[in-house]
Amino acid sequence: MTSPPTSGLPKNVFYFEALLYASLGLDALSVAFQDRTADADLSDSTIMIANLLAAGMLLLFVYLVWLAAHRRKSWPRWVLSVSLAVSMLSLSQVLGINGLQFNSFVELVSCILTGLGLYCAFTGDAKGWFTE
Repeated sequence: MTSPPTSGLPKNVFYFEALLYASLGLDALSVAFQDRTADADLSDSTIMIANLLAAGMLLLFVYLVWLAAHRRKSWPRWVLSVSLAVSMLSLSQVLGINGLQFNSFVELVSCILTGLGLYCAFTGDAKGWFTE
């Protein structure tokens, strides 16, 4: 296995960042390929607002990952952990109602990547990296 780039990041922080960005990339693809057909339940403006909110949340999470990895902030890891817990609860409800479909499978993979990344952020050489 190759070592992380010479950016000064500990190995576990590098893996945290890479896994979280991969998860967020999957989430972005999931949002990009959502059904945007307006019908009686969803108007065009509702769909547009939902997409803008999703994009805003993705950008916020990218910023949180960057804050944790490069600015050595500890609190974004906790915010991301709470977000993962909420995502897992939501995913379990969707799986209970609809079963495993392609969209829910992508979300499951995203949750697994996030969980692995957060595990790396709290273990090994990442423990001493975070300051606040």
